[in-house]
Amino acid sequence: MFLGTYEHNLMEEGRIALPKKLRNALGGQRLIVRIGLEPCIVGFRESDWIENTKGELARPFFSDKEGRDIRRKIFSDAEYAELDNQGRFVLPRSMINHARIRDKVTIIGAGDHFEIWETKIWQAYQKGLTN
Repeated sequence: MFLGTYEHNLMEEGRIALPKKLRNALGGQRLIVRIGLEPCIVGFRESDWIENTKGELARPFFSDKEGRDIRRKIFSDAEYAELDNQGRFVLPRSMINHARIRDKVTIIGAGDHFEIWETKIWQAYQKGLTN
């Protein structure tokens, strides 16, 4: 499970270091990142990604245009992220732009996934959350 709040800097070329506790939560699985529904980037263990998207994959491809459109959006906005030995990976430029990330990021655990936010945007968003 992904838990906690961590502050980091975005490194050159869009690299970011995933905190060790979150790397451990991956459990050796591949990491999938996707643009978030809010201005953030979300990261999933491959098994959780499959679980979260299997409903869309179950929709009939040929007879369900809405299902095809949803698939296109969900899967075209996602990528595998390759972690190096120090737990760093490169965020795609399109995702950085979507999340409006400049330099400081806040990474939050959200149960079955984690989210990467521009710190100032996260602070403003967090004020609107209830305890």
